[in-house]
Amino acid sequence: MEFADVVPFLQQQHRGVVTTFRKSCSAQMSILVCGPYKDTVAFVVRGDTAKLANLRRDPRCSVLVVKPDWSGYAVVSGTAAIHDWDDTDPETLRVMLREVFTTAGGSHDNWDEYDRVMREERRTVIMVQSETVFGNRAN
Repeated sequence: MEFADVVPFLQQQHRGVVTTFRKSCSAQMSILVCGPYKDTVAFVVRGDTAKLANLRRDPRCSVLVVKPDWSGYAVVSGTAAIHDWDDTDPETLRVMLREVFTTAGGSHDNWDEYDRVMREERRTVIMVQSETVFGNRAN
C-alpha cells in the first residue's frame, strides 16, 4: 500500500495515536489529531511534550489513525520532520501551523488569537514521511 492510497481516509478521519521511542527504547504513545499535508501525515504538538523530545532524539515513529467506531484504520510509519520556532522562518511556520490544523479538521474564529497561542506554546509542526503504510479502511 502507498501513502496516496490512504490519503482519502486521512482526509476524513483525524483521530490518531503516535508512537515514539523513549531513551530506554520503550514505546511512548500519545493521542492526537492529524491529517494529510504535503505528502505526509502531519500534526501539531506543544513545544514541551515528551513526544517532541522523543522525536528530536529519534525521528522514527508511527501514526495510527482510526474511525470513531474502530471499523477502519490506517498506519503510517516513517521519519518525522520537525518544524519549530528555532529552525523555521516565523511566517512560514505560522502558515504551516494553520494549514496542518485545518487539514486535521480544525477551524478557528480568530486566527490572530490562534497565531498568538501557537507562538506562546511554542507549537511545532511534525510531518511524518511514510516508509510503510498499511490498514483496513472498511466502510
